[in-house]
Amino acid sequence: MFSEIHLLQKELSKIYVSLSTTKKLHALIVKTRLSYDPFYATQIVRWYAIHGDLWSARYMFDRSPNRTVYLWNSIIRAHAQARRFADAFSLLRKMLRTDIKPDNYTCACMVRACSERFDMYGLKLVHAVAIVSGLRSDSICSSALVRAYSKLTLVEEASKVFYGIPEPDLVMWNTMISAYGNCGLWNKGLELYNKMQIMGKQPDGYTFVGLLLGLTHSSIGQGVHGICLKNSFDSDVHVGSALVSMYSRCKSLNSAYKVFSGIFQPDLVTWSALISGYSQSGEHERALFIFKKLTWSGKKPDSILTASVLAATAEMANVKPGSEIHAYALRQGLESDVMVCSSLIDMYSKCSFLNLGIRVFEIMRERNIVSYNALILGFGLHGLASQAFRMFEEILDNGLRPDECTFSALLCSCCHAGLVEDGKNIFIRMKEDFCIPARTEHYVYLVKLLGMNGELEEAYSLVLSLPEPVDHGIWGALLSCCEACGNSRLAEIIAQRLIENNPGSGSYKVMLSNIYAGDGRWDDAKELREDKRESKMWKTPGLSWFGGNAFY
Repeated sequence: MFSEIHLLQKELSKIYVSLSTTKKLHALIVKTRLSYDPFYATQIVRWYAIHGDLWSARYMFDRSPNRTVYLWNSIIRAHAQARRFADAFSLLRKMLRTDIKPDNYTCACMVRACSERFDMYGLKLVHAVAIVSGLRSDSICSSALVRAYSKLTLVEEASKVFYGIPEPDLVMWNTMISAYGNCGLWNKGLELYNKMQIMGKQPDGYTFVGLLLGLTHSSIGQGVHGICLKNSFDSDVHVGSALVSMYSRCKSLNSAYKVFSGIFQPDLVTWSALISGYSQSGEHERALFIFKKLTWSGKKPDSILTASVLAATAEMANVKPGSEIHAYALRQGLESDVMVCSSLIDMYSKCSFLNLGIRVFEIMRERNIVSYNALILGFGLHGLASQAFRMFEEILDNGLRPDECTFSALLCSCCHAGLVEDGKNIFIRMKEDFCIPARTEHYVYLVKLLGMNGELEEAYSLVLSLPEPVDHGIWGALLSCCEACGNSRLAEIIAQRLIENNPGSGSYKVMLSNIYAGDGRWDDAKELREDKRESKMWKTPGLSWFGGNAFY
């Protein structure tokens, strides 16, 4: 007996125990009646949880007569980590009916479970349990609550928890600053940073990462960058990644690249931030070049980054780099990833190789609404509206729920095929059958559909019926329809409105001038162009590579 117990203690002290060994230890504990000792029961439950054997873990737990808070925590955490949230809550309720009170780890575990499934009601319930259990000021529990509330964008509740702590530690300060950053309230984060300084708390790298989250003002970002330099955090890889992301969001890509170049070993997040920054700023070739540098460095891009670069090549409408990335994705084993495949469909469609996009779709093992949307849009862009509608019916037959992008792609298909009535019906179905509110792009397509069919008055009435302010993209779509149909009267009304609301944009004046010229109103066209020239809004003249002459 003594030798068996000694063997048991030796095995349980190991860092890793296999599932088969765990089962043998379980049998040994039952044989030696050590299952009455909650220490051994807790260890066995933890090992079963590591191997994902929840049934055995629960069997061990249910037959343990002496349950400590550690044993309760182990079984609750096991179910929460396996995303069996209903079972985790059921166990918590059972625990509350015993004499064992939840501790800070119990509540922190349940708080994380609520944040993972975005359960606001459950989160507030666990918060109440924490207060009743005397954990209102506990740093572990409070830190988890602040993170969870901020993830659910309940930043006011997060701040109440934070300010209820008498002496928050550095982790808590950083958590709250990050919470403000995640919600886009970077000004509040800066205020909190100043309070932190006044109270004598020294910041660390995570403090500055939190300050940079959501920051969209380059000048303020430069100020935070200066503080990072002053505190010698400029070489920290996490801070560097946050700075690259911030400068990329602010379209200050020279600064982003300069910070990136100063990082000794940038991680994948930092590479992704720079590539996404170039792509979102329209510098697609530069994004592709940085992606190639990433692959040359020996790092393996993930599916999200690969899909992002494929989107950049789609905007370039250049199939060569797109096919190269396709080949790279195959070599890296990403050919079955839904996100990568959906981006491939979109890329091939926009590069006029729809058949290759269809082939990618056909060989996909798993399809989701994003992959269907990509193919519907591809059919629409190539004027194949009937195939697009057939894909829509397949979505419904497979039990998938269409989203706003599905209807945007369908309306695009109707626009390219001139299917006015079908477009109107799709628009109505979107709102009435699927309860999806119309967004700007849906109205743009509907206005184009009506306007290009000559139904300008109906399109104009539709725009006037929308709540103010109406997006200038919708008005711009209507103006382009007026230009195509040669309706100078309505075009003048719309253009004047657009020019008043967007005085810095010269494109609307160009469109109106073209309409005047097409209508034979040469004096009005000349006056508008002269006004545009005086306000210095003319385009840079083109240059011939052959003759070196500028064409006006």
